[in-house]
Amino acid sequence: MLTRLLVRRFKLFDEIDIELGQRVLFVGPNNSGKTSALQALALWELGSKRWVERRGLQAPEKRPGVTLNRKDLTSAPVAVANYLWRDLRTRAAKHNGTQNLLIEVLVEGEDAHGRWACGMEFDYANEESFYCRPMRDSAGNRMPIPEGARRTRVAYLPPMSGLATSELRLELGAIQVRIGEGRTAEVLRNLCYQVYEQRPERWEAISDAMRRLFLIELEPPLYLPERGELELYYRTPQKTRLEISLSGRGQQQVLLLLAYMEVNPGAVILIDEPDAHLEILRQREIYNLLAEFTETTRSQIICASHSEVLLNEAVDRDLVIAFLGRPHRIDDRGQQVLKSLRDIPFVDYYQAEQTGWVLYLEGATDLAILRAFAWKLAHPVAPLLERAFVKYVGNQPVEAQRHFHGLREAVPHLRGFALFDRLQRPLPADDRLPMRMWQRCEIENYLCTPETLLAFAESEARRETGADAATTDLFTQRRIEELRDLMQECIAEVGAALATLGKPDPFSPDLKVSDEFLTPLFHKFYSRLGKSNRLQKSDFHLLADYVPLSAIDPEVREVLDAIAAVASSAQSP
Repeated sequence: MLTRLLVRRFKLFDEIDIELGQRVLFVGPNNSGKTSALQALALWELGSKRWVERRGLQAPEKRPGVTLNRKDLTSAPVAVANYLWRDLRTRAAKHNGTQNLLIEVLVEGEDAHGRWACGMEFDYANEESFYCRPMRDSAGNRMPIPEGARRTRVAYLPPMSGLATSELRLELGAIQVRIGEGRTAEVLRNLCYQVYEQRPERWEAISDAMRRLFLIELEPPLYLPERGELELYYRTPQKTRLEISLSGRGQQQVLLLLAYMEVNPGAVILIDEPDAHLEILRQREIYNLLAEFTETTRSQIICASHSEVLLNEAVDRDLVIAFLGRPHRIDDRGQQVLKSLRDIPFVDYYQAEQTGWVLYLEGATDLAILRAFAWKLAHPVAPLLERAFVKYVGNQPVEAQRHFHGLREAVPHLRGFALFDRLQRPLPADDRLPMRMWQRCEIENYLCTPETLLAFAESEARRETGADAATTDLFTQRRIEELRDLMQECIAEVGAALATLGKPDPFSPDLKVSDEFLTPLFHKFYSRLGKSNRLQKSDFHLLADYVPLSAIDPEVREVLDAIAAVASSAQSP
């Protein structure tokens, strides 16, 4: 049984260190590295087996590399050999030249003879090939290939790819090659025939499992020597006899899994998405069935999935590794991981890892206003806000907490800050996520002053006349006065309408000014000018340029200081 996997500089990974067990489930979003981890194990087996074939157990110190062709790695096919390397980097600069960057895969295991460790390293040669050799130990000597590693067989199974209508009979080696290349559609009948011919009692076990799951009766596989082909039939509950190619993809997927395990007894079986093509009820059943067949075939299975159902089935009894940020074992019954898989996209994990901090706001207009105030005040947080990881959560503190603590499952060092409009209830206490609400109704209230609106009207007059701020001719001055007067009239009219409705004063901290004052104000202002409204709600951040520095509420600077404190304390790569 394999007990540990350490991988460096392979595909998505800079370095990962994963605990393994009898039954292991890798869970995580798409593109998080689950399949890459399975492929690293397949690469390790290929390297160690090829090494023993060519060089024996010990590693000579001179020219110890064994050449592998990229086409040899059927479980991780690549068009160019360096696609196996992290960021495609096979060399690194040094002060006196360059050094080769090696893929390293160290596997530890245990069996009846004791514990063992076997590490293989892979060195890029050219687009078609690379070298493999044993890693060096702590003393600088190359590690021998232990007997435990030599006895270990790794079998990689990708998802069912659809079934061909006909299938030639193949030897076991040819079957394994096609599976490694992802051509499962060409070998399902062959796998079943292998089981039926070699272990007929286990074919009965497979037939019984298919009867329980799909209510079908499998017939023994048929070999037609005159055509060199295999056929496999089953009977439906209505006794209709059908060829297996007419069955559903989920039914074919389950049969593939069970037959493959029976053809590879005692192996370490790597299964990518065992739940593929299965609805929820059968996802649960297939995981239980895999656990059952693991015992009867004396196998170790390592599955990769993003199914919540499989996570729920595995978390109480098997080893679950969460591929959220750095892969790690989960011990909280998977509740946080379950939330993360369901609700948090992988790009959020990536941004959290890259920035080290996250800012929660109601929406994009809040960010635009914060940025505008930061630049207006020449605050040091201004450039940080330009490249911040910002998550919009409405005005819902609980949503911010759920997202933040889901991210921390993958990025434990993540820092955060949440900012909300004024709420009617206190903010929840949270030791990890600092939260704050504005003392005024919303962030737009800090833009809304008479001086700001009149200054905006003046800028509109200058825009009409083409005069800059340093030039004021008689015509421009007259137009400025006209538009300032118009703005004052509009303010008074909208204010009177608010009073009629029993609403607060337009410049009150208790009015939701974005919807109830500024939006109707600019609609009226531009209608009187006979123009299209140039200042919609999404553009209110432009008003920050017209707020006098002396009129900016000190609370704005306090909030920017708090965000800067979180950002500066964050750890990022």
